[in-house]
Amino acid sequence: MKWNSLHITLLATVTLLAAACASIGNPSGGARDEQPPRFVRATPAPNSANVSVTTDKVNIDFDELVNVKDAMQKVVVSPPSKSVPRVASQGRRVTVSFTDSLLPNTTYTINFADAIEDNNEANPLVNFSYTFSTGPVVDSLRIAGRVLSALGMEPMQSKIVGVHRVAYDADSVMIPDVRPLPPLSDTTANMQDLPAIFHRMFDRVARTDDRGRFSIEGLAPGRYRVYALDDTNSDYLFSSPEEEMAFYETVVEPYSESATATDTIFNTKLGTVDSIVTRRRTVFLPNDLLLRSFLTDRKQQFVSSYTRQDSTRINLVFNAPNRPAPTFTLAGIDDATDWYVMERSEGADTISLWIKDPRIIATDTLHLAVGYQKLDSLSRYITVSDTLRLTTDRPRKPKAPKADKKKKEAEADTTPPPVKLMQYSLVSSQLDVDRPLLIQTDAPLARLDSAAFRLEELVDTLWTDTGRPCLQRDSLNPRLYRIERPWKYGTKYRLSADTLAMESIYGLSTAPFSQEFSTKAEKEYCSLILNVADWPAALPAFVEILSQSDAPTRRMPLEGGRVRFNNLQPGKFYFRIVADLNGNGRWDSGDILEGRQPEPAFYYPKSISVKQNWNKEETWRVFDTPADEMKPSTLLKNKPTPRKNERNNNNKNSEEEEEDEENDFYNQFPSSRLQ
Repeated sequence: MKWNSLHITLLATVTLLAAACASIGNPSGGARDEQPPRFVRATPAPNSANVSVTTDKVNIDFDELVNVKDAMQKVVVSPPSKSVPRVASQGRRVTVSFTDSLLPNTTYTINFADAIEDNNEANPLVNFSYTFSTGPVVDSLRIAGRVLSALGMEPMQSKIVGVHRVAYDADSVMIPDVRPLPPLSDTTANMQDLPAIFHRMFDRVARTDDRGRFSIEGLAPGRYRVYALDDTNSDYLFSSPEEEMAFYETVVEPYSESATATDTIFNTKLGTVDSIVTRRRTVFLPNDLLLRSFLTDRKQQFVSSYTRQDSTRINLVFNAPNRPAPTFTLAGIDDATDWYVMERSEGADTISLWIKDPRIIATDTLHLAVGYQKLDSLSRYITVSDTLRLTTDRPRKPKAPKADKKKKEAEADTTPPPVKLMQYSLVSSQLDVDRPLLIQTDAPLARLDSAAFRLEELVDTLWTDTGRPCLQRDSLNPRLYRIERPWKYGTKYRLSADTLAMESIYGLSTAPFSQEFSTKAEKEYCSLILNVADWPAALPAFVEILSQSDAPTRRMPLEGGRVRFNNLQPGKFYFRIVADLNGNGRWDSGDILEGRQPEPAFYYPKSISVKQNWNKEETWRVFDTPADEMKPSTLLKNKPTPRKNERNNNNKNSEEEEEDEENDFYNQFPSSRLQ
């Protein structure tokens, strides 16, 4: 075949086009990097002893470019110091600079949590820590566990967990950490009379991760008390009752033991087990401490806001529940007694005073002395008094034109003034059969005539009298009354009252009243029985139904290991059981000064769905599920941050990887589970 100029031109054109097509797009960069940075070296070397106390920084090198993310929130240096060390990254190096001199004969641990990431893909190096000692010995014992909120059982994230070494007196007797508060009469009492957590920084510290886990490292042999703090001011002290805290109920003595672990090596290409290897490893115990975090009821109280809503009403808001109820006196009105009716919110932090003395109502400016309980510097309750200035602006009536004024004067004798009436109404027009009927008035009552009320039910087409209803006033709200009786399913009722059935503290009476309401049919409800099989018979408790927002909607006492909820709205239910240690029917928080733990709470680990007109019975073994796994994930507010492999592989493999990570964190074995 002979090549002419046309063939050569065509061949050249095809070659150029092919080259052009091949050049489109970017070259492949290979597989995505999912590996975290690897530690290379450090100065001083890890686990070095006899490091000089004049050392002002440590350098830690990795195999790739790194960043330190959220160092202030994640990096913890133990033992703590008042001056926080500076943490910075440059290239492949992380530098920790000390602003204070190092302590002699002390083991230092720098825990980075997951703060160190590679520069390209932000792959975190999880649970990385670095240790050295300024003495001849590197202390290596550990204490590990979890911090959960006491009532909600939420993982407490980024909380400080610290220890105090137990002190002994000259006779080797343990000095108690929790002691009774000195009496108010003791003027020599000072901060040293309180537990050490109030006035002495922790000996060693760690920070919880996003799953509430912690590991306090570098411990010397000894006995320790363990605490957790929401350390908002970073002073490593329990310096404010507004800080959430936890304490372990007993003294902890860390130790280590040798154990055998079996590892399975897989052939990733063939997907088969290659070999099984048995290794010896050191286990540091205890590794399963459970600390229940709480906000103490012993809070610093003050009046956060106050207003005189109008001439008859004063509103006060306290920053915390106020028990016992405050006292109120008026300056300049010495003979004012029984001059108000008090209304309190359910949380006891909001108070309304309904003024009923006409002299006080007519006074534009009041000086109100409020006496309430407040904490002194030693967390003892003392009575203090704040004087509040309250004013009311009375609207001025506009001047009427002269012609209108004369007209009104002419009509004054013939036009009767309007009659003011007190208003009241039913809270709901549809009533659940096991709930009381609520009646709300617009002002507190001075008089109530129960004989003026009638309650009827509709039978066929006739209203039938059911007897005189009994109206009971609410213990907190003097404007709220309830009628309790065994209501019938699917029935229409009518509540009526005669004229003057009620009279307010301002002398206003009610007009005749009649209002209908109804109950639901029995088939619209469902019921649920929980048999709590392993609950101690002598331990009082109650069970709560929770909404999907984790708020309690129904509460029943546990009796004979069994609780029954009737007349439920069909749907999905969550449950929590609370050990009612003092038998008061509500959950109580803890108190470090009294050495009292919060009342324990436990969640049913899944939801239960019940259909309309169905009855369902479930058996619940509370202690079969570890405490940190009880709360259903749909109720969790403090959700752990998913790792990248969890986000990319939302399957069984990612769950196994998370479980492996957890086992590595705790050096866990079947004998040590959170309970």
